[in-house]
Amino acid sequence: MTTQYGNHSTGQPGAPGRTSAGNVLSIIAIVLGVISLLFLPIVFGVIGLVLAIIAKTVRHERLAVIAMVVSAVGLIGGMLLGALLA
Repeated sequence: MTTQYGNHSTGQPGAPGRTSAGNVLSIIAIVLGVISLLFLPIVFGVIGLVLAIIAKTVRHERLAVIAMVVSAVGLIGGMLLGALLA
């Protein structure tokens, strides 16, 4: 059955070629930020912060700002928690 609109694909609006995996770096940065609260905050927090900055500047991901905040809080909070428990 044909319609007056033809056979156009219906996708999500946005940048062409973008898939639902558009926030991958931001999600990884959020997970690393949460992990850095308990384990090796200098390693995981810094890596999460770098990934969040890359996600913001290069890939323009929507969750990048949240990822930066979570990674920074995880980095600082993990170091403070480690200092308090040591």
